[in-house]
Amino acid sequence: MQPVCGRFAPTPSGRIHLGNILCAMLSWLSVRSVGGRYLLRIEDLDAMRCPRSLADLIEDDLHWFGIDWDDGGSAGGEQWYQSNRSGLYDICYQQLEEQDLLYPCFCSRAELHAAQAPHRSDGTYVYAGTCRSLTPEQIAEKRKRRPPATRVKVPDRVVSFTDGCQGQYTENLAKDCGDFIIRRSDGVYGYQLAVVADDAAMGVTEVVRGRDLLESTPRQLYLYEKLGLQAPVFYHIPLLTAPDGRRLSKRDGDLDLGVLREKLGRPEPIIGMLAAAIGLRSTAQPVTLQELAADFSWDKVPKEDVALPEEILRKA
Repeated sequence: MQPVCGRFAPTPSGRIHLGNILCAMLSWLSVRSVGGRYLLRIEDLDAMRCPRSLADLIEDDLHWFGIDWDDGGSAGGEQWYQSNRSGLYDICYQQLEEQDLLYPCFCSRAELHAAQAPHRSDGTYVYAGTCRSLTPEQIAEKRKRRPPATRVKVPDRVVSFTDGCQGQYTENLAKDCGDFIIRRSDGVYGYQLAVVADDAAMGVTEVVRGRDLLESTPRQLYLYEKLGLQAPVFYHIPLLTAPDGRRLSKRDGDLDLGVLREKLGRPEPIIGMLAAAIGLRSTAQPVTLQELAADFSWDKVPKEDVALPEEILRKA
């Protein structure tokens, strides 16, 4: 049986908050509870938005919280930062191109919004395939006006998988997703391709991330298939919300780990608070990650989003 290998892969566009640290905590517990290997990868594809100073700050927060890793981060070298891994993405891009799965897309964001209605609560759109059948002459003419993004062709096919937290999930690639972008018009590779290439190359066997990314998984499974790579097991965890149901985020001014560190001074009260909120403990008493790992089980983790009680927010 293949040893378990998990990872935490934050985007350093700001200080991590409670939702981020919950994801790190559950992914770490899942791996450490079975004696597995844990990695830290920095997802700074858009290097302009993700300065190295914020990546370093995330590492410091994780160390303070008690999360360790076996490889990756700054100690692992530049290969653990996605901004330095474009060579791998180039290889994967070429493999897809050789299968005639890629085509240039010249549609602007405004054109996409005007042409079709959103199909999901998150506002994402099913691409209508506007640029899929352009002739070489049309492509050459459009290139004179703007550089294209690159989309991957998807078939009219159902993809189904069993998520370790959410259970069975099914999606029709053509109807529910549409051809999706794997490289932006500025040449930056998209998340869908990069995360598949990196998790496969790094030997990741399980991926723990927020429930908001559940719908992107069929696209990634399709890429795993076309690239001949082994897909990991997925666990899409519930999101943390305020008592009114609003999702916690840095942009809304909710507490980040910097504020919590200053207020509480040590991580155990935060770990206990999160453990109680997510069902790992019956009370919010301070606890260590090692204590939680001793009896961790995914059966305790709920599927639906978790609203933090008012008293927990006041305490934080």
